[in-house]
Amino acid sequence: MENKNISILGAGLVGALASIYFAKRGFKVDVFEKRPDFRITNSYGGRSINLALSDRGWLALEQVGIAENIKKISIPMYGRMVHYQDGQTQLQKYGLEGQAIYSVSRGLLNTELITLADSNDLVKFHFNEKCEHIDLHTNELSFVNSTTNRNSTINPDLVLGADGAFSVLRSAMQKTDRFDYHQWYLPHGYKELTIPAKNGEYQLEPNALHIWPRGQFMLIALPNLDGSFTCTLFLPYEGTVSFANLHSTENIIQFFKDNFLDAFELMPQLLEEFEHNPVSSLVNISCYPWVHNRAFLIGDAAHSIVPFYGQGMNAGFEDCRILNDMMDNYNSWEDILENFQKSRKPNADAIAELARRNFVEMSELVANKRFQLRKKIEGRMNTLYPDQWIPLYTMVTFSPHISYSQALHKGLKEDAIMEKILNIPGIEENWQEMDFKEYLDNK
Repeated sequence: MENKNISILGAGLVGALASIYFAKRGFKVDVFEKRPDFRITNSYGGRSINLALSDRGWLALEQVGIAENIKKISIPMYGRMVHYQDGQTQLQKYGLEGQAIYSVSRGLLNTELITLADSNDLVKFHFNEKCEHIDLHTNELSFVNSTTNRNSTINPDLVLGADGAFSVLRSAMQKTDRFDYHQWYLPHGYKELTIPAKNGEYQLEPNALHIWPRGQFMLIALPNLDGSFTCTLFLPYEGTVSFANLHSTENIIQFFKDNFLDAFELMPQLLEEFEHNPVSSLVNISCYPWVHNRAFLIGDAAHSIVPFYGQGMNAGFEDCRILNDMMDNYNSWEDILENFQKSRKPNADAIAELARRNFVEMSELVANKRFQLRKKIEGRMNTLYPDQWIPLYTMVTFSPHISYSQALHKGLKEDAIMEKILNIPGIEENWQEMDFKEYLDNK
């Protein structure tokens, strides 16, 4: 495998991490980003919704030796803090003692990754560079600089499209023969809000992901380093309870008082933020192939998913790790890229399906007594038989060596078993004394 000059489109999370991976192997890397350098402007032009780093993401960061840098800007969350309609709260642990997912600001994380990549002489970032044209036959890329209006053309050996859900490279690929593409939006959108710090202190438990499940809609809150929480309201665009019907001060205040009273009392900037922060859409994008000649897609450019499993970024980081593994296992770029896309496509499809399903769990099931009982039984079975029963959430979030497609397959089997267990007469009173071994034997 030759050392090549690689151009990456997109300096987002996955593009920045990919540049670190390539530079570690001695490649010369140019990263082109249409936005300004937000390390200078101090404004992050992308979505600023907080992210949840879990074991798949951490494993990718550890492989290039930067995990400790990222932990300094991350906050562990050991479970969901469910806020019920009557004001009661309940902490539901994510996994075993000590297991956590980590809240991190998208902007802070992206800034740190770019800074770490930029410290390597083999990586060069080019900001304000909008890619206007891609010739997939010659790998010629044409750019226009939004600040100087200067046009430029380059011809790298390899092109990596890490330019997000509305990728320029993927758009060029869509014009090629036999390229499959599917895009669909959820009927829900999201709006970002804030619970500020009070006297520099958190107003809610900082080591938990807070969730107000209300059936067809929900509010979540993730902690920030400054004592604040980034809140996200997920709500249908249209309908009786929807963004379309929240069109006056009175509507907004009454909606929050009726559904999120404890949060409402901690949100002094609610009306101002509700007016000025946009409603953003939730899109799934699936495509194939991810490779065309000497250009290929990665991260959201190849597989954009909804955020309800907290795995979009983690899946993109895992792409980088798997691609790196392929470079260890194969000698030619043709073999590396072909095996990369064949390996990752089924897993991208699996996590997209899991993320779609998890909206129901987050917005509705976490407040359901039967679901809570299931989680307790699953925890007991995992403790009794750790090698035979791993709950789906644990497989996805804390077991990076179990692929997404394996997790989905095993999770469907577990669903069938748990339905039988939950229908056992008296299970509510007796589950703590049962060993459930007969159900594992039939698994």
